[in-house]
Parts: sequence; C-alpha cells; structure tokens
Amino acid sequence: MIAPHLDDRSAEQRMRDEALAAEPLLAPPELPPNSQPVPVEVHLARRRKPVAVAGIVENGVVRPLDASVKLPEHARVIIVTSE
Repeated sequence: MIAPHLDDRSAEQRMRDEALAAEPLLAPPELPPNSQPVPVEVHLARRRKPVAVAGIVENGVVRPLDASVKLPEHARVIIVTSE
C-alpha cells in the first residue's frame, strides 16, 4: 500500500491544479465515417529511425562529413562534441 505524502504545493499551484481538473473534457475528434482503426505500432513504424553520422558544425550549420548522406530539410540533429 502506498503511504500518502504531504501536499507541499503552494496555494496558487493548488488553485491552478483544481481549475485544470474542473475543466470539461475535450470532445473526441471527428473522423471520417469510412476511417478504419489502426494499431499504434503502425503509426510508430512510420517515424524515421535515428541515424548516427559524423559531421561538423560551421557557423551554426550541421554538415555531414560523408557527402552521400542527405538529411531532410528541418531534420532534428543531436550534436555530440569531443575535446
């Protein structure tokens, strides 16, 4: 059994939490009548897998060292540095 913990929120935070909890629930989205349910795994499989590529950053622009690597426009990158 989980022991209750002390509520250490401020009065303002408690009021905001209560106001959020009192808001009405959102209506379910309107879907076309011919839409079929799809498992969430199908949605997740559509996402691109992360790729590790060696590159350098010049003036805030990421440039892969391998010229054959093409990143899509507005791609998200993680920059890992070495000393």
